[in-house]
Amino acid sequence: MIKILGIIPARGGSKGIPGKNIRMLGGKPLIYYAAQAARESRLVDRLILTTDLVEIAEVGKSLGIEVPFIRPSHLALGDTPMFPVIDHVVQFVENEGWQPDIIILLQPTAPLRQPEHIQSAVKILMETKCDAVASVVEVPQHYAPDFVFKLEDGKLKRFLEGSEIITRRQDVRPTYSRDGTIYAFWRDVFIHKRSIYGDDCRPLLIPRGMSCNLDTMEDWEEVEKKIQGQTQP
Repeated sequence: MIKILGIIPARGGSKGIPGKNIRMLGGKPLIYYAAQAARESRLVDRLILTTDLVEIAEVGKSLGIEVPFIRPSHLALGDTPMFPVIDHVVQFVENEGWQPDIIILLQPTAPLRQPEHIQSAVKILMETKCDAVASVVEVPQHYAPDFVFKLEDGKLKRFLEGSEIITRRQDVRPTYSRDGTIYAFWRDVFIHKRSIYGDDCRPLLIPRGMSCNLDTMEDWEEVEKKIQGQTQP
């Protein structure tokens, strides 16, 4: 039986949106949405909230999320990479004698995530035997690297040096950006390759209207409207 560990990272510091991870969005604290999607996917065996703040931990517990520790402060800095945060959780559960097969990362800043996104990511992972799955959105054509320029000594230069000049939109190559809805990867890939991507990372394409990343209050207000629209009869 495949065992799946879900991780919700929710540190206390947030400059763009103060108190973001437990701020009320659509009448629920932000971390609620990650937990609800995990539960409704019916795939996650253990769902752990990793946070450095007791206040966030208490909200997590009230939502039924497992909060077995308070994250060490050195793993909750503004520039702390995600890898050691995940590694801390994995080491904790394995020291307890429980080893997952698959790990999924559910960042609270993607509250439009649906249970189907989790199910699809795990399905891709298991059917293809790839190292990892990362959710992506297609980059709008006018932002695609084929069209993008950079500045060098005050002069506009094509971002992709040496590439063919493309003038028609229909000739622009599709490009994709990670959107943070979900990362799913095998525990062995994470441990042995020290990566959440591995060497073979497959995409889970998210429709633009279901993708969001809460960095500013403008982002928050836009998502608030979407959530309110979803809950209205």
